[in-house]
Amino acid sequence: MEIGGERLRADLTLLAVAVVWGSSFVAQRVAAAYLGPFFYTGTRFVLGALTLLPLVGHRLRALTRLELRGGALAGLLLFGAANLQQAGLRFTTAGKAGFITGLYVVLVPLFLALVWRQWPRWFAWGASLLAAAGLFLLSGVGRLTLAPGDGLELAGAMLWALHVILIGRLASRVDVLRLALVQYLVCGLLSTVLGLGMEAHTLDGLAAAWWAVVYNGVLSVGLGFTLQVVGQRRAPATDAAVIMSLEAVFAALFGWLLLGETLTARQSLGCGLMLAGILLAQVRVLDSVWP
Repeated sequence: MEIGGERLRADLTLLAVAVVWGSSFVAQRVAAAYLGPFFYTGTRFVLGALTLLPLVGHRLRALTRLELRGGALAGLLLFGAANLQQAGLRFTTAGKAGFITGLYVVLVPLFLALVWRQWPRWFAWGASLLAAAGLFLLSGVGRLTLAPGDGLELAGAMLWALHVILIGRLASRVDVLRLALVQYLVCGLLSTVLGLGMEAHTLDGLAAAWWAVVYNGVLSVGLGFTLQVVGQRRAPATDAAVIMSLEAVFAALFGWLLLGETLTARQSLGCGLMLAGILLAQVRVLDSVWP
């Protein structure tokens, strides 16, 4: 009963992550109009690190080798995934980018099976496939024709999948806040340096979109990615990927509430398939909580 209760709390934490990430899409669209991908990624992750720093405080002196190395690797994966996603958006549609990025929901169990020989249960595979089908419909993609940016998005999806797996392997063995802080600093500093060196009008763009950067830095990074580590202390990587993929549904919801965007019948069906995937992923959890 207690294990099931802890798992349910972990899944609810990951659901909160999906809500936070979904809400950040509106601000992300604003920031992308003024800032290059490197500088945008860098400033929001550095801000996320600064948000977290007061909570870590003197505990930073107890930083372990595993937290340093694991956080650095997680930060490199974040650096690659976030910047590939932003760069790919220049050469493909937002709908296709969202769908291809969301394929990490299938790539996570696939990588676990092929590389680590960890075979998810049948309902985990089913949940992943339902979520991927829902993403396809929700993204508004008609036919899957390859655009130049699609390869960048797929490479980014692979890195997102590896990040979810890595966090799942580290979360129960490290201090959550120290691990999060290290990965934010690695991703943020690398991206900021490249942005200042390679992208033009970065400071002018920052002045125009500062509120969007603050929103994404504090909530999407400082809160969202930290809660991801907390949630993955108990939730398996495959289930975590399925739950966090709901960010697409919440992005559509906030787009409707704040931007007046509407969903077609096909996109609504996609939301339904994703919710079905979430429920399927909870089969074992619900059995253990309510026998």
